[in-house]
Amino acid sequence: MKAKMKKTARKAAPTEPDAHYDLRLYVAGQSPKSLAAFANLKELCEVHLAGKYRIEVIDLLKKPQAARDDQIIAIPTVVRRLPQPVRKIIGDLCDERRTLIGLELSEKIES
Repeated sequence: MKAKMKKTARKAAPTEPDAHYDLRLYVAGQSPKSLAAFANLKELCEVHLAGKYRIEVIDLLKKPQAARDDQIIAIPTVVRRLPQPVRKIIGDLCDERRTLIGLELSEKIES
């Protein structure tokens, strides 16, 4: 049974109370890596960005031209569009520490 990805998810709170995180997850269909990336990203956001994020899932099988906007060269890729500067990370986001550092989602990261 395949899990379906939601196009937009709102939840989870950065250390700055007024900060809002705008994230785009680029995937290719419902592949296992795409599903894992979405699940991992959503879980990280729930824990670290409660109520202050938006995830937009862009399926490049349906919108291949969308890859040009954020210069996507591999998938899955998540792009943090807000707050600036733009940050990107490629992969299924299973390494929580690497993802948090790469996307600068948390100021305090435990060693």
